Amino acid sequence: MINLGIAAKVGRSLVRVTELAKAEDLPIKFLEQVMQQLREAGFVESERGKHGGYRLAKAAGQIRIGEIVRLVDGPLAPIGCVSQTAYEPCNCPDEAHCGLRMLMLDVRNAIASILDRYTLADVVEVTTRSLVRDGLPLPFSVPAESAPVARRAALRSTTPRLSPTEGVVHQLLGDYAI
Repeated sequence: MINLGIAAKVGRSLVRVTELAKAEDLPIKFLEQVMQQLREAGFVESERGKHGGYRLAKAAGQIRIGEIVRLVDGPLAPIGCVSQTAYEPCNCPDEAHCGLRMLMLDVRNAIASILDRYTLADVVEVTTRSLVRDGLPLPFSVPAESAPVARRAALRSTTPRLSPTEGVVHQLLGDYAI
């Protein structure tokens, strides 16, 4: 999804599944299954044929990271008895007073809060800024040396070094991330 977001940002209308598989070092058959899931959920669109491929079905700013993670990886809860979408009772005799359950509920809520706060556009922005900062070419675009100087300058990050006390996304996006 991040690669499709980057492709959209650099003006690529479609990306072949073989390109996506190569970029992520994933088996094509596995990625095709994931892409089918994403298509059925309305996150991506596909075009068949020799020049076909995938693209985002809606703007990256409309896709929450939590939605993608839940679709691909399943529930966010570390244990079944705190899951909102796949609740499973545990073998604890008093679930309402279980300290471990209360702790894991806080973990689940923290994970959900972070993943649901950010959009795919946020992650694409962080990714492209860090690639440009480190002088690396953006995936699915022309090599950096042949890109216009103004475009490279617009993508360059002026972000300070990352602090271990603040989140990477917040550091790279600043107030935009809030």
